[in-house]
Amino acid sequence: MWLLLAFLSAALLGFYDAFKKQALKDNAVLPVLFLNTVFSSLIFLPFILVSCFAPAVLGGTMFDVPVVGWDVHKFIIIKSFIVLSSWIFGYFGMKHLPLTIVGPINATRPVMVLVGAMLVFGERLNLYQWIGVMLAVLSFFMLSRSGKKEGIDFKHNKWILFIVLAAVTGAVSGLYDKYLMKQLPPMVVQSWYNIYQVFIMCPIILLLWYPKRKESTPFRWDWTIIGISVFLCAADFVYFYALSYEDSMISIVSMVRRGSVVVSFLFGALFFREKNLKSKAVDLILVLIGMFFLYLGSK
Repeated sequence: MWLLLAFLSAALLGFYDAFKKQALKDNAVLPVLFLNTVFSSLIFLPFILVSCFAPAVLGGTMFDVPVVGWDVHKFIIIKSFIVLSSWIFGYFGMKHLPLTIVGPINATRPVMVLVGAMLVFGERLNLYQWIGVMLAVLSFFMLSRSGKKEGIDFKHNKWILFIVLAAVTGAVSGLYDKYLMKQLPPMVVQSWYNIYQVFIMCPIILLLWYPKRKESTPFRWDWTIIGISVFLCAADFVYFYALSYEDSMISIVSMVRRGSVVVSFLFGALFFREKNLKSKAVDLILVLIGMFFLYLGSK
């Protein structure tokens, strides 16, 4: 069941990436990210309030948000900082790079999670799973060759570095999620880390963006900003429940979620009219074959 949930989360993430790319087009990054945290919080705030003041309504359901103390909230705050760091790097990189480049790079994130899962949680992969991982690594190096055709030098492009940093912090977040899901209800983590991100983003907006807003790309409202929050919350909701299964493997869940590259790649080709699709399609096929081997190894 947890594997099917991971695949569903991957599909939702693909739509999230596409909406994010559209929202960031010729737009200020930090306000878009801030509004994403606000709308995501508004989605979960009713569940927090109902669970607190009318616990019988949601009690025993998957939407229940149990009341917890500071001993739990401090771990969720750490989660908020980790995720927000990844998002800041990822949003800036997404704005300045083709979606057909960003997606496959993000698809290599599970390799980092794999190493961490082996070291931290003692997870072990079988032959099929190792084949899947190696194909993902190979796709990254092939993608760097595709990027050169668009004048994107992986070694000297700072936006590539931003996407890589987003992947690294995202991998750390994935490992931390597995740790949290062993002891906390999924809704407690997801609802509260969104709330805390709003408070973290407030000083960032007021100190870093607002004073210099006229000197940089202006902010414009786009309805896709709401779509970012909706699809992200849905994807994470399914993801956290996948990790709550005792036999779930974060290395596999993380890899499967990167299958979102299929959806984002299609959006990049059909709606954003991006270039060099044939060579990038080869990279995408490698990722898909890798996903298939991961599926075989997890049966």
